[in-house]
Amino acid sequence: MPLRSTRRAPNTQTTAVFPIPPQGGFFWPFRKAPLAGELALVDGTRWSGVSCGAPVSAGGEVVFTTGMVGYVESLTDPSFRGQILVFTYPLIGNYGVPSAKSWESKKMQVRGVIVSECVEHWSHWEGVHSFSRWLIREGVPCLAGVDTRALTKKIRAHGVMRGTIVHSHAYVENKDPNEENLVAQVTVPRVSHVGRGAKHVILVDCGAKESIVRSLVARGVRVTRVPYDYDFTRLRAHGIVVSNGPGDPMQCRATIALLQKAFRQKRPLFGICLGSQLMGLAAGAHTYKLPYGHRGQNQPCRIEGTHRCVLTSQNHGYAVRESSLPKQWRVSFRNANDKTVEGIAHRRLPFISVQFHPEAHPGPNDTNYLFDEFVKLL
Repeated sequence: MPLRSTRRAPNTQTTAVFPIPPQGGFFWPFRKAPLAGELALVDGTRWSGVSCGAPVSAGGEVVFTTGMVGYVESLTDPSFRGQILVFTYPLIGNYGVPSAKSWESKKMQVRGVIVSECVEHWSHWEGVHSFSRWLIREGVPCLAGVDTRALTKKIRAHGVMRGTIVHSHAYVENKDPNEENLVAQVTVPRVSHVGRGAKHVILVDCGAKESIVRSLVARGVRVTRVPYDYDFTRLRAHGIVVSNGPGDPMQCRATIALLQKAFRQKRPLFGICLGSQLMGLAAGAHTYKLPYGHRGQNQPCRIEGTHRCVLTSQNHGYAVRESSLPKQWRVSFRNANDKTVEGIAHRRLPFISVQFHPEAHPGPNDTNYLFDEFVKLL
């Protein structure tokens, strides 16, 4: 008798891709008639589309990401808090949405989503529901049928700007999210512990992706996860990791002050994304806002002092100003496209940081070895 496979068949119990007919219509599987909407930018330009998410209005900073996959990881990444995310890849939703155990946080973090086509006909053996149903469950608005190529070109030319997804003429307040302490909105509420091992690390959660925790635990490290403003310098541990997170790093003054205390303890420190900016500020350097940021999975970074280049996953809108770095610090990684600082390190002490995401998810694993290098320092 032949063996029967235990692998699940791809899920195909859905409708179809949302098509855009020549007359501009849009087929919507859950409503009798499509709900029209528009993205209104602060410069007065408007982009029409059709709702494929929650029928609500929302405002935020409009940014784009160039990733071809990983929409689930991106939308649950706390670093996108306060932003309306534009996907440059034209088909979003074609492999559905997996269970929450593989997300980067417990919920969708963006304020809104803009896509060219929202795929309702999805197929993946790990999928549990469609992209549009997920948006509705999470209460996040999404516009489809938008010329995302033209919108991305506009952002590249003029820089990121605030915008509002509007489904009615009701007023929607749209303050600059970077004037808020977004980290306070995404940090953990209390101290928690995960993993077992001889090595013990404190994770300062400024909006940490779950993949950072998974990467540490996979290397036999015991992790104590603390809120961004918790005085972790009082805890005994072999090292400290400062996570990624959203917004202007200058809003995170509590963590900056704590890092200055941690520098004096001389324990190994590893900063990731926002954590790199916070370490730079704590050292006395300055940060600045990039015109349209780095968001995607194919950002080339050169290891400073070598000819070696690695592909990185990135999601940030700020960077450390190289000219402001104290003499005790050096640039360790540099963006091969615009030459911005992608990593800093102390010349004598075990303090290292990178502006990109070595844990990936989504993206390449080229720099995953940095977790191994950090564990060696413990």
